[in-house]
Amino acid sequence: MDDNIRNEAQEWKGKAKEQMGDMTDDERMQDEGQSEEMSGKAKNMGQKAKDKASEMGQKAKDAMNK
Repeated sequence: MDDNIRNEAQEWKGKAKEQMGDMTDDERMQDEGQSEEMSGKAKNMGQKAKDKASEMGQKAKDAMNK
């Protein structure tokens, strides 16, 4: 759960940085913001996949123990 929050925060930080770059016409800041946002999204997707795999593994163990 902590990783999800951290990844979500990184995504929002990137969005904010990109918007600040838009407002100031700072292309470098825009690029950095996009990069941070995409990194947060990718990490979030990876965490969701990891959580789902763990859940499926637990279900399989439970089914075997019945």
